[in-house]
Amino acid sequence: MSYSGLVSVILFFHATGVEAFDVTTSNPNVKVKENQGADLTCKYTADFGIGARVEWKFRDMAGSQIYVIFDGKPTAQYASRVTVSSGLLRFSSVTRKDNGEYNCEVSGNQQFKEVTVTLTVLVPPAVPICRVPSTATTGRMVLLSCHDPEGSPPPTYTWFKDKTPLPADPSQFPAFSNYTYKLNTANSHLEYPSISLMDTGDYYCQSENEAGPPQVCAPLRMVVRDVNVGGIVAGVIVALLAIVLLFLALWYAHRKGYLPRKTKGKPKPSVVYQPASEHGDEGDGEFRQKSSFVV
Repeated sequence: MSYSGLVSVILFFHATGVEAFDVTTSNPNVKVKENQGADLTCKYTADFGIGARVEWKFRDMAGSQIYVIFDGKPTAQYASRVTVSSGLLRFSSVTRKDNGEYNCEVSGNQQFKEVTVTLTVLVPPAVPICRVPSTATTGRMVLLSCHDPEGSPPPTYTWFKDKTPLPADPSQFPAFSNYTYKLNTANSHLEYPSISLMDTGDYYCQSENEAGPPQVCAPLRMVVRDVNVGGIVAGVIVALLAIVLLFLALWYAHRKGYLPRKTKGKPKPSVVYQPASEHGDEGDGEFRQKSSFVV
């Protein structure tokens, strides 16, 4: 297409209220159950030309991006379950690993546009894994955790204490005004910055999403105890008394001679080699022993 023809097409679309070089989708948020098929749509205006290049890219929840459709064909890892036709990307079945964003990129006549379709694979929540310490000491930081590895979209979490749901912000509810915990509904952590005796109880967690009924873990009991100051002091006193008694026993044993004493060793005679003299009056260079003491 010539430059003047391209300008004419743009002016035509502008006059008719249709945006030139436009890429759209009929459903930007596709939700489908796991192991079922899914259709992702992508339509573009004719001004991209007959030979417009259409490619699909996938960005997963972690941010990694790969091609789904390249050069008009599915890539190797999608070839068995993906087909592409004009304006349509079709999955014969999807799994939770397919959760993410799909970018339809269209280029032609020196123009480029794209549209994003978000695919959410629906998986009901599973029984969450709950971690609750059995005992805790007052004044310490305590963390309770809950995780559902199956649910999609990612579940939200609710903590219960003695069968009563804990609100995300306890300061907003008079019945919980004395509670000091911090609750994160996204990562499921229930944190007590400084736990107290009133926090003793039975705890369990519930995970839920739009794909199925909520699930809960079995209740776990946490008992909070005061610091045993008297026991600590008594332990220190006993340890000090034991050290004093040990020193007294060593001193008494040393005084009575029960401990071995160091003895001075006798000096050993030294052996000196006497070389032969020039006149030969000392013999033929034999060894001779002389009395010698080391002081």
